Amino acid sequence: MTEQFIAVLVPAASIAPLLCAALLQFARKDDSAHLVNKACAVMTGMLGLAAAAAMLAPHSQHIRWAVTDPVAGVYVGIVTVISAMSALLSPAYLRNNEGHFFSSTRSVRSYYLALYLFWAALITIPVVNNLGVAWVVVEATTGASAVLVAFSGKPRALEASWKYLMLTTLGLSLAFLGIVIICLSGAPHGAGLAELNWSALPQTLSRMPHRAAAVAYALVMLGLAAKIGWAPLQNWLPDAHSEAPAPISAMLSSVLLPAVILLAWRLRDAAIQPLGHTTANAPLVVFGILSVAVAVPFLWQPMPWKRLMAYHTLEHMGIITVGIAISTPLAIAGVLIHVAGHALAKALGFYATIPLFQIQPDAAQQPAHNVAKDSPATFAAMAVTAVTLAGLPPTPLFFSELFIILGGIQSRQFLLAGTLAVLVALAFIGLLHALLEALQSPQHQTEPPVLAGVKNRPAGTAPILIPTLVTVIGLAALAMCAGPLVGSEIVQRLVFGIK
Repeated sequence: MTEQFIAVLVPAASIAPLLCAALLQFARKDDSAHLVNKACAVMTGMLGLAAAAAMLAPHSQHIRWAVTDPVAGVYVGIVTVISAMSALLSPAYLRNNEGHFFSSTRSVRSYYLALYLFWAALITIPVVNNLGVAWVVVEATTGASAVLVAFSGKPRALEASWKYLMLTTLGLSLAFLGIVIICLSGAPHGAGLAELNWSALPQTLSRMPHRAAAVAYALVMLGLAAKIGWAPLQNWLPDAHSEAPAPISAMLSSVLLPAVILLAWRLRDAAIQPLGHTTANAPLVVFGILSVAVAVPFLWQPMPWKRLMAYHTLEHMGIITVGIAISTPLAIAGVLIHVAGHALAKALGFYATIPLFQIQPDAAQQPAHNVAKDSPATFAAMAVTAVTLAGLPPTPLFFSELFIILGGIQSRQFLLAGTLAVLVALAFIGLLHALLEALQSPQHQTEPPVLAGVKNRPAGTAPILIPTLVTVIGLAALAMCAGPLVGSEIVQRLVFGIK
């Protein structure tokens, strides 16, 4: 029965956003488009959560054309929650921000078209059962999200979109070259695309000459690194996250990058047998630690809130990657908690910029100040984000980081665990400093400035209250589940590789 539910719900969850994208193009007025969007977000969200629940059910069955293991269920659930919240908050963003990348008559409909196409691709990545098909879907996310990054039409946004498009496409071209090498060397008799299925990939790599397999693996990992934004290939990430509309920044940071990390995780597991554990794990260790290390100096500098969130994305993608590299039950539990906790907290941090930029328009280009006085609701959202991302107890990221570090110690990877612990502590100090900075008034004035957006404060701050409450409830539930998750069936099924 579970298999039948999965066989229906998984494709339905991927197709529903496509239908929503088409339906929204028939809306003649912006207000009607916003109403249709809200209905679509709720219905598509319900489908996605049902599919995630079916995959997370005990003794869930696999279907031939999709990966429906627990980690796919976790990712589908996260994609659904964040994408639905982003769609529901998009009207609040669009009513106060004009998009000049599209014509004024189609701006709102074009935004929703790209958003739902992005959603459809994101929910497909965790379940697609083939490396080659996954590459196509990831490339599709680049097209949809690049358009959204450029939505405002400002020179900075256009530059950020162009940089994102060029660098990630170049990286994915390297990944495509690695996939071609696998196809030519691992399936010399034309066995077809099935040789790239996740279940068949270990045997495909084993049939290849060792050097060719290592080169192909390195190329695919390097391409995924460019898309994820692992250091030192993160040049596009701060600009794209800063210039994209707030709901899209949330989807980029909370959903897209972890979903591509999932592909790197599956590829690592497939390469362990033919290449050896050390060779297969090396890219994750190097990229993970380097990403956290590169992010730390930036986190200590005063900068606009969205840009700060972007650099924290770099840090947390590094932490997740190190946890995958450690791969003990404790570390894997930490990875799952961290992916979910980071997604909720980081999305809220980006959503908070919708009212923040209304009450402080200059906060898009400089650090925010005096937010608690100007808008307590906005500051509350920022505080929840900062406290969670900093890993303060009893937030779920405190447990996830602790589990990952303890997992490294448990597996006698002392240097890796110790380095991560030091870097996480340094990042913690930087983020709390930014939160305290948001409480203060600028040094050159004793009274807060009267800004153009203050008169609209009630309309600006209202949309952030519900997302803040939903996030707090989700984070609290996640923290309470941290202990039981360590010994759960989900973790045990993942510890020896994603099947």
